[in-house]
Amino acid sequence: WVQEEAPDVLCLQETKCGGSAVPPEVRELPGLPHQFWASAEGRPGYSGVGLLARTEPLNVTYGIGDPEHDPDGRVVTAEFPSLFVVCAYVPNAGRGLVRLEPRMRFDAAFLAFLRRLDAQKPVLLCGDLNVAHAEIDLCHPRANRASPGFTPQEREGFTRLLDAGFIDSFRHLYPEARGAFTFWTYLGGARARNVGWRLDYAVLSRRLLGALCDSKIRSAVPGSDHCPITALLAV
Repeated sequence: WVQEEAPDVLCLQETKCGGSAVPPEVRELPGLPHQFWASAEGRPGYSGVGLLARTEPLNVTYGIGDPEHDPDGRVVTAEFPSLFVVCAYVPNAGRGLVRLEPRMRFDAAFLAFLRRLDAQKPVLLCGDLNVAHAEIDLCHPRANRASPGFTPQEREGFTRLLDAGFIDSFRHLYPEARGAFTFWTYLGGARARNVGWRLDYAVLSRRLLGALCDSKIRSAVPGSDHCPITALLAV
């Protein structure tokens, strides 16, 4: 699927492996020779992201400058001539919301990081942001108001991101689209019944709107409890 899609940049989240453990079929993907991997320090099998690029970035950084969260290997940022591409795997608030407070601290630090980037050049944020922003973004909003990913605090965190001058590309283009989900639990045949959540986003600086061609959810692509999304920009 990746070869058919032929992306200029491929962002992967929750890889659960360090760079040395990346499978050879990923290492050898045609057209994506520049690969950058982050993983959790001392926690194999936890978190992790990867950013693969067709052309070599001008610069690549890891983390967001936050000592609490950077050891988890959640963010890789590649600078290209016309924009930053940020690959992110945002922390889950956890069963029983036991990690909601650390999640809120991450959201605040991450927004500050994105604003610093945006002050330099436009930003495209791609990743599993672990939040369904509005009721339209999950199948059963009423039953999930206290669930990780749909608490008022997490939804407000995403609203603050939008208020800071960033755009949810899919919802900008398709404001009324229902049943547009990117995650389905493995339990109960949820994917076949499309009982899902939209947790994966391509978020961009407002001044990139003129370059936005489309934002797609590739819900037919199997292989994970999430599906890929594709952002198409003319930059």
